[in-house]
Amino acid sequence: MSESARNILEITDVSKIYGPLKALETINLTVPPGQWLAIMGPSGSGKTTLMNIIGCLDTASEGAVRLDGLNLAQLTRAELTGIRREAIGLIFQQFHLISYLTALENVMVAQFYHSMVDEGEALAALERVGLADRAKHLPRQLSGGEQQRVCIARALINHPKIILADEPTGNLDEANESLVMDILHNLHQAGSTIVVVTHAPEVAAHAERVIVLEHGRVVSDK
Repeated sequence: MSESARNILEITDVSKIYGPLKALETINLTVPPGQWLAIMGPSGSGKTTLMNIIGCLDTASEGAVRLDGLNLAQLTRAELTGIRREAIGLIFQQFHLISYLTALENVMVAQFYHSMVDEGEALAALERVGLADRAKHLPRQLSGGEQQRVCIARALINHPKIILADEPTGNLDEANESLVMDILHNLHQAGSTIVVVTHAPEVAAHAERVIVLEHGRVVSDK
């Protein structure tokens, strides 16, 4: 089997340049299917920039990114949107829930943009994260931890090839952080590929592999 066939993600000589600033410089990284990878580093190290490039929210200035064998640099903006919708599950620190939709409807929005809306499947996704009984609640009626679990259900609904989580516990207390990490553990044990950006060593400790960025470069990979 070739290396390309084994890896869900391949990043080759990737740099991101903003005028005189190199946010990322010559990043090389491969992630096999089913791996849980944590990306750490101080503020300004390039963590979120790298996550945005992997998640098709931004593009590299130099180098190549292959996701499930597809070279992202060769895709149009519309095609990148399609990849983000169909192959990537995004979990954000800020939740990004629609305030006037219920938890169930927020999950179903992801279905709408992917294929067909299926209320039963959306409810099952909420049940998977322990929120079936909160399905009809609006975001303002949910705790921070519950809102984050709705985000996870939304990220999972289209069966993504890779789950990207940007500081998924950054706004949570210890109890809710533990709940979210338990969900990620269960997903990993079920075979999901997970990439988590975090500044918290206790969150990174759950991962199989940790890379550390400084000034846009990988300085540690273990």
